[in-house]
Amino acid sequence: MLTMLRSLAINKVDSCSSVMAGAPDVLLHRLQSVLNAAVRLVFSARRFDHTTPLLCELHWLKVPERVRFRLCVLNYRCLNSTAPQYHAETIRPVSSSGARQHLRSAETSTIQVPSIRRSTLSDLSFQVAAAWDWNALPQHVRNAPSLSVFRPEIKTVLFRSSFLDAI
Repeated sequence: MLTMLRSLAINKVDSCSSVMAGAPDVLLHRLQSVLNAAVRLVFSARRFDHTTPLLCELHWLKVPERVRFRLCVLNYRCLNSTAPQYHAETIRPVSSSGARQHLRSAETSTIQVPSIRRSTLSDLSFQVAAAWDWNALPQHVRNAPSLSVFRPEIKTVLFRSSFLDAI
């Protein structure tokens, strides 16, 4: 049953989750309720049982962390030239900017956050949300040598931040 849930329900929650960056909490709560229902089904839990320990036991991230995970994986792929070109063109490392090449931040693997005029709709854009999430990662995670190393590292960081109280 777990395999069926992962292939049907979880796959639908994860598909295009990078589009959910900056989405209102109402939409994220709706997706989280779908994820909670899937967890309750796996464990045969009652409707009003808490799902946090169950999510923790399955090592599933909550919806906001799933969105951050997808954004950061896409960033990693953009920076390592394995993402589609239209995404890679939107990501600019600090080291690629001529004015910032001699700063200490150019030596790190941070991404330039585009300047925004209004903090309502611009926060929803891929470039802004992706840069914020990427720059918030620890340096050792951003410098992972391959995608197969990066994915477990970022999942561990996001899992710990999501379930800090439950662990």
